[in-house]
Amino acid sequence: MVERYNTFAAFWPFYLREHSRPGTRALHYIGTSLVVALAVATLVTGKWGLLAALPVAGYFFAWVAHFGHEKNRPATFTYPLWSLRADFRMWWMWLTGKLGPELEAAGVIED
Repeated sequence: MVERYNTFAAFWPFYLREHSRPGTRALHYIGTSLVVALAVATLVTGKWGLLAALPVAGYFFAWVAHFGHEKNRPATFTYPLWSLRADFRMWWMWLTGKLGPELEAAGVIED
């Protein structure tokens, strides 16, 4: 039986464990960075068609990471909104150097 998460706080450690490999997280960072860059480019240029590339940029790298590297099923299939929120949280914590303690608290052992 698969555990169901009823709060984002309970989901967050699960999400981090599903991204336990540094390469998986790196591919997510690439995809999320592209999403942010595309969103900014859209706002700066006014070319709203760029928004169509957002899910492609985000999901392509994430799914390559999960299916090809981590060898697990993306959490977005079960928890789409929490996964999106967690992806941006993980990305921001990585950018600000605060992700390490979160990974450790979730039981992710760094190499």
